[in-house]
Amino acid sequence: MNFRPLHDRVLVRRVVAEEKTRGGIIIPDTAKEKPQEGEVVAVGPGARDESGKLVPLDVKAGDRILFGKWSGTEIVLEGEDLLVMKESDVMGILDGAAGSAKKAA
Repeated sequence: MNFRPLHDRVLVRRVVAEEKTRGGIIIPDTAKEKPQEGEVVAVGPGARDESGKLVPLDVKAGDRILFGKWSGTEIVLEGEDLLVMKESDVMGILDGAAGSAKKAA
């Protein structure tokens, strides 16, 4: 994929939401909400502070993150639905979750 976010932006792939509830009830597609969890695909170099110094981002490619329901801009790259958002839209990083994420189709 040939996309590089600029400044303090990150490229995120949503993870697939669970198909069933804990009680075993299957959730139909029409009732599902888009997940607010994703995997960072790429990050920009960082933002500049008031003195012009580059401040690197706290997130990195491969991190599993949580973000707000209305965060980011949806884009399609090479047939894949992705989100571009500012690092400030990221609420937190899920430790120990990288690599175990199911990728959204």
